[in-house]
Amino acid sequence: QVQLVESGGGSVQAGGSLRLSCAASGISVSWYCMGWFRQAPGKEREGVVYIDTTGGTSYADSVKGRFTLSRDNAKNSLYLQMNSLKAEDTAMYYCAAVYGGCRNRRSVGDFRYWGQGTQVTVSS
Repeated sequence: QVQLVESGGGSVQAGGSLRLSCAASGISVSWYCMGWFRQAPGKEREGVVYIDTTGGTSYADSVKGRFTLSRDNAKNSLYLQMNSLKAEDTAMYYCAAVYGGCRNRRSVGDFRYWGQGTQVTVSS
Protein backbone atom coordinates (compact mmCIF):
# COMPACT_ATOMS: atom_id res chain seq x y z
CA GLN A 1 0.00 0.00 0.00
CA VAL A 2 1.38 3.36 -1.04
CA GLN A 3 1.34 6.17 1.47
CA LEU A 4 2.60 9.73 1.19
CA VAL A 5 2.56 11.61 4.47
CA GLU A 6 3.16 15.34 4.52
CA SER A 7 4.24 17.30 7.56
CA GLY A 8 5.77 20.64 8.47
CA GLY A 9 2.97 23.02 7.63
CA GLY A 10 1.94 25.82 9.92
CA SER A 11 1.38 29.53 10.26
CA VAL A 12 4.12 32.03 9.59
CA GLN A 13 4.45 35.72 8.89
CA ALA A 14 5.33 37.01 5.46
CA GLY A 15 9.04 36.75 4.86
CA GLY A 16 9.34 33.69 7.06
CA SER A 17 10.29 30.12 6.25
CA LEU A 18 8.85 26.64 6.56
CA ARG A 19 10.15 23.21 5.66
CA LEU A 20 7.68 20.63 4.44
CA SER A 21 8.40 16.91 4.46
CA CYS A 22 6.87 14.07 2.50
CA ALA A 23 7.56 10.58 3.82
CA ALA A 24 6.80 7.81 1.35
CA SER A 25 6.08 4.15 1.96
CA GLY A 26 5.20 1.44 -0.53
CA ILE A 27 7.26 3.11 -3.26
CA SER A 28 10.86 4.14 -3.76
CA VAL A 29 10.88 7.89 -4.38
CA SER A 30 13.96 7.63 -6.59
CA TRP A 31 11.97 5.63 -9.14
CA TYR A 32 9.06 8.06 -9.24
CA CYS A 33 8.33 11.49 -10.54
CA MET A 34 7.53 13.33 -7.33
CA GLY A 35 5.77 16.64 -7.05
CA TRP A 36 4.44 19.19 -4.63
CA PHE A 37 1.12 20.77 -5.48
CA ARG A 38 -0.89 23.38 -3.63
CA GLN A 39 -4.49 24.42 -3.52
CA ALA A 40 -5.77 27.70 -2.14
CA PRO A 41 -9.44 28.16 -1.21
CA GLY A 42 -11.56 28.64 -4.32
CA LYS A 43 -8.66 27.88 -6.66
CA GLU A 44 -7.54 24.89 -8.65
CA ARG A 45 -4.73 22.69 -7.45
CA GLU A 46 -1.47 23.76 -9.07
CA GLY A 47 1.99 22.28 -9.40
CA VAL A 48 4.72 23.95 -7.38
CA VAL A 49 7.81 21.83 -8.00
CA TYR A 50 8.72 18.45 -9.46
CA ILE A 51 11.71 16.16 -9.07
CA ASP A 52 12.56 13.60 -11.71
CA THR A 53 14.13 10.18 -11.25
CA THR A 54 17.40 11.79 -12.35
CA GLY A 55 17.18 14.28 -9.50
CA GLY A 56 16.43 17.15 -11.81
CA THR A 57 13.94 19.69 -10.52
CA SER A 58 11.45 22.03 -12.13
CA TYR A 59 9.84 24.95 -10.30
CA ALA A 60 6.80 27.05 -10.98
CA ASP A 61 7.77 30.63 -11.80
CA SER A 62 5.93 31.86 -8.73
CA VAL A 63 8.31 30.04 -6.37
CA LYS A 64 11.61 30.10 -8.23
CA GLY A 65 14.41 31.40 -6.08
CA ARG A 66 12.37 30.99 -2.89
CA PHE A 67 11.56 27.26 -2.69
CA THR A 68 14.04 24.40 -2.81
CA LEU A 69 13.12 20.76 -3.21
CA SER A 70 15.44 17.98 -2.10
CA ARG A 71 15.14 14.22 -1.99
CA ASP A 72 16.67 11.79 0.50
CA ASN A 73 16.64 8.35 -1.06
CA ALA A 74 17.87 6.67 2.11
CA LYS A 75 14.95 8.10 4.08
CA ASN A 76 12.58 7.74 1.12
CA SER A 77 11.48 11.31 1.66
CA LEU A 78 11.19 14.71 0.03
CA TYR A 79 11.83 18.06 1.66
CA LEU A 80 10.50 21.41 0.46
CA GLN A 81 12.31 24.38 1.95
CA MET A 82 10.16 27.47 1.56
CA ASN A 83 11.79 30.84 2.18
CA SER A 84 10.60 34.42 1.78
CA LEU A 85 7.03 33.26 2.10
CA LYS A 86 4.26 35.48 0.81
CA ALA A 87 0.58 35.69 1.64
CA GLU A 88 -0.17 34.22 -1.78
CA ASP A 89 1.69 31.04 -0.79
CA THR A 90 -1.15 30.27 1.62
CA ALA A 91 -2.63 26.92 0.59
CA MET A 92 -2.91 23.25 1.36
CA TYR A 93 0.26 21.59 0.11
CA TYR A 94 0.16 18.07 -1.30
CA CYS A 95 2.87 15.57 -2.13
CA ALA A 96 2.22 13.42 -5.21
CA ALA A 97 3.91 10.60 -7.09
CA VAL A 98 3.75 8.74 -10.37
CA TYR A 99 6.01 5.92 -11.53
CA GLY A 100 8.75 6.88 -13.95
CA GLY A 101 10.14 10.18 -15.13
CA CYS A 102 8.52 13.59 -15.08
CA ARG A 103 8.59 14.23 -18.80
CA ASN A 104 5.26 15.70 -19.92
CA ARG A 105 3.85 15.25 -16.43
CA ARG A 106 2.76 18.45 -14.81
CA SER A 107 -0.99 18.11 -14.27
CA VAL A 108 -2.94 16.83 -11.30
CA GLY A 109 -4.31 14.01 -13.45
CA ASP A 110 -0.81 12.81 -14.32
CA PHE A 111 -0.07 11.78 -10.73
CA ARG A 112 -1.36 8.54 -9.24
CA TYR A 113 -0.59 8.79 -5.55
CA TRP A 114 -1.39 11.68 -3.24
CA GLY A 115 -0.90 12.57 0.37
CA GLN A 116 -3.53 14.13 2.59
CA GLY A 117 -1.90 17.53 2.57
CA THR A 118 -0.45 19.97 5.06
CA GLN A 119 -1.72 23.51 5.54
CA VAL A 120 0.53 26.51 5.06
CA THR A 121 -0.78 29.89 6.17
CA VAL A 122 1.21 33.06 5.59
CA SER A 123 0.00 36.25 7.21
CA SER A 124 0.94 39.63 5.83
